[in-house]
Amino acid sequence: MHTQRFDSVAAFLEVAGPYLAAREAEHNLILGVSSTVQRDPDAFEPPLVATVEGMGGVLGAVLRTPPHNLIMSEFADPAAVAVLARELSAEPLPGLVGPPDAARAFSEAWVETHGGSWRVVRRERIYQLTAVTTPLPGAGAPRLANASDRGVLADWLPAFELEALDEVVERGILERGLDSWARGSGKRFWLWDVDGRPVSLVGAGGRTPNGIRIGPVYTPPEERGRGYASRLTAYVSETLLAEGHRFCFLYTDIDNPTANDIYQQIGYRPVTDALMVSFGA
Repeated sequence: MHTQRFDSVAAFLEVAGPYLAAREAEHNLILGVSSTVQRDPDAFEPPLVATVEGMGGVLGAVLRTPPHNLIMSEFADPAAVAVLARELSAEPLPGLVGPPDAARAFSEAWVETHGGSWRVVRRERIYQLTAVTTPLPGAGAPRLANASDRGVLADWLPAFELEALDEVVERGILERGLDSWARGSGKRFWLWDVDGRPVSLVGAGGRTPNGIRIGPVYTPPEERGRGYASRLTAYVSETLLAEGHRFCFLYTDIDNPTANDIYQQIGYRPVTDALMVSFGA
């Protein structure tokens, strides 16, 4: 059993791609980030990509675009997680997101070797959609965000990160992402407008072999409770399916029953769970 690091995402996917694609929904985040890096490498710092391999081939894979968390795949052999943690013990990891068992095992092994501590900051659920159940109509209408909406995105995206993920987005990282969006090579964003003003935001990006990931989904606190996000998410999901994607994926906070219920009402079905872990000194 050994780890292998790669100097490009393309080389990584040549080895890990079939393993990841065999469970596309579970691996939609790592596959989606990989495809985004390939489409617009200038939007990211050089990524960390690695696999753990054994006699039977790939046993697990990880990807990280600094300064973000490590993204873990499902692991075919629990022992491979400890091997990977030892290999990455010198990395300045802020945290990780991955399958619960693998995330806990890696965190324990990484802390044992690297020092410090770890804690679960969010329990997540991965959903998949193949057909949309359209919600009841309401006030407003959807539209694709354009260059004049950059200020709205610059305000709402950090607000989402802070509220949903307890993370403060560095201004440079935010601007880099918005520049990628402006070039048409990053995420796309849609807005729900009521009386000429935006009241909700849904993004989509991170293509997988057969799907694409929805996120973020954000409505300012003063506009909530009116169904804007539900209708916009349904519209965006339907649009993406019409473009030829077989699946739409999204992550939710398990401890937010309202959001989980809303997504299921428009056709999303749970696939598996994940943990977001933070490392401390």
